[in-house]
Amino acid sequence: MLPTLASLAFLLQTEGATTDAAEASGLPMWVPLVAMGAIFYFLLIAPERKQRKLRQQVLDELKKDDQVMTTGGIYGRVTKVDGPKVTVQVSDGVRMQFSRQAIQSVMDEDGTPLLAEPARKA
Repeated sequence: MLPTLASLAFLLQTEGATTDAAEASGLPMWVPLVAMGAIFYFLLIAPERKQRKLRQQVLDELKKDDQVMTTGGIYGRVTKVDGPKVTVQVSDGVRMQFSRQAIQSVMDEDGTPLLAEPARKA
C-alpha cells in the first residue's frame, strides 16, 4: 500500500522531534555555509579586486607616448590624455579617440603588456 501524505507528514514530524540542542540551534548548518563563503571570497572575489585595482592604477598613470592595446585589439601610441578621453595614434596620420576604460593593456619597450590577464593553468 502506498503511504499517504498524512502518514509521511507524521513520520517527518516524529523524526524531527528527536533532535538535540546543537541541531536545534542551527549551528551545524551555518558552518559549511560560512566555509563556502570564505572559499568563494578568497578564490574569486579577492583576486578579481586585486586585478581591478592594478588595472585602475595603470590607467590612471597613462601618459603621452605609452604604447597601448585597446579592448578591440588596436595597437597604437598615446598622443594625448584628456580626462576620460585618450587619443591614440594607430598609424602615420591616423589618430583615434578612445575612452580611458577602452585601454586593455599598456605595453613596455619590448612589447610585453604591463597590464595583462594572469596566466591560467590548463
